[in-house]
Amino acid sequence: MSTAILTGPPVPGSSLDADLRSLGFHVEVASGPRETGALLAGVPSGQRVALVDPRFVGHLHALRLALTDPRFPAAAAPGVLTAQPEARPALARALDTAATAAPVAGNHAAAADHGVAEHPGPLAEPLPDSLAAALDADGVAVHRPQLGTLVAAVPDDPEGRHRARAAVEAVDEEAVRLRSAVKAHDGFFTTFFISPYSRYIARWCARRGLTPNQVTTASLLTALIAAGCAATGDRGGYVAAGVLLLVSFVLDCTDGQLARYSLQYSTMGAWLDATFDRAKEYSFYAGLALGAARDGDDVWFLALGAMILMTCRHVVDFSFNEANAQSAGTTAKTSLALSNRLDNVGWTVWARRMIILPIGERWAMIAVLTAVTSPRIVFWALIVGCAFGACYTTAGRLLRSLSRKAPRTDGAARALADLADTGPLAEAVARLTARPRPRAGILAPLLAALGAAALLVTAALTGPGWAVVGAAVAYALLSGLAVAAPLKGALDWLVPPVFRAAEYATILILAAKADSAQALPAAFGLVAAVAYHHYDTVYRIRGNAGAPPAWLVRTIGGHEGRTLVVAVLAALTANRGNDFTSALAALAAAVGLVVLVESVRFWVSSGAPAVHDEGETA
Repeated sequence: MSTAILTGPPVPGSSLDADLRSLGFHVEVASGPRETGALLAGVPSGQRVALVDPRFVGHLHALRLALTDPRFPAAAAPGVLTAQPEARPALARALDTAATAAPVAGNHAAAADHGVAEHPGPLAEPLPDSLAAALDADGVAVHRPQLGTLVAAVPDDPEGRHRARAAVEAVDEEAVRLRSAVKAHDGFFTTFFISPYSRYIARWCARRGLTPNQVTTASLLTALIAAGCAATGDRGGYVAAGVLLLVSFVLDCTDGQLARYSLQYSTMGAWLDATFDRAKEYSFYAGLALGAARDGDDVWFLALGAMILMTCRHVVDFSFNEANAQSAGTTAKTSLALSNRLDNVGWTVWARRMIILPIGERWAMIAVLTAVTSPRIVFWALIVGCAFGACYTTAGRLLRSLSRKAPRTDGAARALADLADTGPLAEAVARLTARPRPRAGILAPLLAALGAAALLVTAALTGPGWAVVGAAVAYALLSGLAVAAPLKGALDWLVPPVFRAAEYATILILAAKADSAQALPAAFGLVAAVAYHHYDTVYRIRGNAGAPPAWLVRTIGGHEGRTLVVAVLAALTANRGNDFTSALAALAAAVGLVVLVESVRFWVSSGAPAVHDEGETA
């Protein structure tokens, strides 16, 4: 149980004590900074502590937002402050300073030493507010939630308390809580067709003690059942699959809304929410491909192509965002002028969100087309729609990058290097050729693109063979040259998606040109395993937990090592029936097992970040 310390005697008639207990806090009462410090020292070091001014008047949900969110080391609102274990030492230092200064500021501490209750006068700043400022000055990031119309005030006289209570009664707290459970920026389909009722499902779940993780798991199971229905290959199965996929998406929205409604953010939730969306979507692709095969239509090439396109598109999003996340002035004003003007016209906001085919629109399209058409049509619609969205967003980001003036930070360069997933072969080349490079250069993406183009053209023209092995060796060399200097160039965020496209598409082409009919399903499994590793890398970086350990990247070879291994396996087994299929399946199982075990170990460990991914609309 967490502990809340009132920094003075309770105000008669206040419900503050009961409110704090309803939020799970054990409540202690102090008479001043010195006693507050003593009570703080008595709380076990692994517990969260909240300091609350006894004069606080406000909504219960304002207290919940300020005091119970597990994602931040410290958080504050007017009159309240909370500190997680990692922020407790800084809080203790701030309290020591406040206790020392209290006699000078009004002799409060001296009064407390003589057993006289402290009641700060009208001009005294609430102790939690001054401590929050001290934590900021000490380098602790203090989160201050956006309360909107919720009330959080510290009135210092009866008239002020009366006004504050009237303000509390004038706001429908539950309505505000329900609205805040929905993401502020979401796609058109999600906003208008899902969220109006899914928020009430989230509240229903909260009142029955269900957790976001349970809802997330239910969403995954529903999607897997949908994939199984699609795999039947008959019209009834396709209709059931479409309906269940929409139900899965409703639950997918509900888990995040439940987390925001009840502030149930967790390390396990971060992992589940971050990875299950991809698992659900790609499992459904596999189900559609299996169903089509039952009808005599082989669409594995399209299924794998759709998965590759979607994954590469996401990598473009992630790389661009990470390249700019830690920089001041991340985009040029000139490049944003048209975008800002369009945002002032209401309908263009929704049009621009819809044309990139975000997850809500995409899943709705998949569900409807699955129910009324064929898997081949579903995949072609996905490929065309996602290709258009990828071209639209990438073109805009290229224009912003070329007009950018602000330098990229070392942190951004490290994030791009982690996303590149460079293995030991390219690392060795990079160490041998390490050199400084002008910040504005385009050498890195150019070298990466040359290597990728040479590899893919060779694979497409010659098929499995030693020519592709030679091209893979050249690709590894050029990849090492591309990352030989920090990725701080204007277009260096293109390097990770180019590497992803090269690796995934090479696997696709070699499997498509192999003699075995089952090579493409095995290739689908391999790309899925590798993509999981890449998504896992993204979400670790987003949680400020760093990239996966170096040993993991070396063990699974890095992008260039895996590409070379696949090329060698294809050359060795080109004319040996199903041997290439077996080799791909074994490689997929090995990579999948290693990355999944390490991922589970990380996300369930105490060192993993307590976040719940808000996600991109795509």
